[in-house]
Amino acid sequence: MTATLARPAERAPAHRTGTALRTAGRWAGALAGAVAIFCVLLLAKGADPVTALGDMVASTFTGASLQQIVVKATPLILAAMAVVLPARAGLTNVGGEGQVVIGAVAGAGVGLVVQGPAALPLMLLAGAAGGALWAGVAAALRLAVGVNEAVTTLLLNYIALDVMLYLIYEPWKDRHGSGQPATRPLEVAARLPLLSGTAIHMGIVIALVAAVAVWLVLRATSFGFKVSVVGGNPEAARRAGLPVARLILVAMLLGGALAGLAGVVHLAGVEFKLRPGLTTNVGYVAFLAAWLARHKPLPTVGAAFLLAAVTVAGDSLQLDSGLPAATVNVLMGLVLLAVLGWSRRAHR
Repeated sequence: MTATLARPAERAPAHRTGTALRTAGRWAGALAGAVAIFCVLLLAKGADPVTALGDMVASTFTGASLQQIVVKATPLILAAMAVVLPARAGLTNVGGEGQVVIGAVAGAGVGLVVQGPAALPLMLLAGAAGGALWAGVAAALRLAVGVNEAVTTLLLNYIALDVMLYLIYEPWKDRHGSGQPATRPLEVAARLPLLSGTAIHMGIVIALVAAVAVWLVLRATSFGFKVSVVGGNPEAARRAGLPVARLILVAMLLGGALAGLAGVVHLAGVEFKLRPGLTTNVGYVAFLAAWLARHKPLPTVGAAFLLAAVTVAGDSLQLDSGLPAATVNVLMGLVLLAVLGWSRRAHR
């Protein structure tokens, strides 16, 4: 009897290995399907798929481009965590873009006033606070009047952009600059330092630490457990005595804080001033990364690096193959649809 009962436990590691291999195979198949469809589109545009993809790989995975991938992935990781954390509470935060913008605005406001070594830490705090407050607007509307947060966060993106444009066209515009709508550059003390001998700034450390922290909070704390219960069945959580409204509010505020941190990290590490097109759709691409990884924190980091690599590869499509820059967005969409569609089918 003992031997009979032990057999399932003995087979468990092999079963898990087989499941992992099947999952990896599904991912590989889905990605291959996305690339195949993309090749058909390249042919329709008159480009040679083999040459175009070869140029993409050759130009993307070199020393300088690899560093650029890390730089582009940094805000994506933070903004994607802003989707992952609320998602565990059953919320859909589509407002990462607006929260990133407001984080950058809040950080720039501090950076333009505060001088010296205190500027950078205060900027980071201000960016996180700005993003949290912007997400809190959507959370308050959800809790007070029942407006779906997916709608409010999406609409708040456009308001955030208008706020930034107003500031850089009017009160914060650099009067001694080139005449373009932008703030004056940040002081050197307010910029993120670079990792030794690279073009990668310290923001990547902040992003990775934040991702691990989100993973630990959701996996190993009572808050993470309670949030998961709320996301799974809010009515059951309410009957069990959990403070559902407070948990939803906190999850949304923390998500917004991470997105705001992404904005100020991008500002202090790459841009150094507010300008139109500051975020280059960081919030929307991060949303795709979170969904690509099924809202799991650590896989989301890998998805962010994947989409950052695709973004960098888009430069090759434009320069080497003469294709529009937006072509890379088609590839991103195909990857997302293929992986989500395939995993949905496997789940069923």
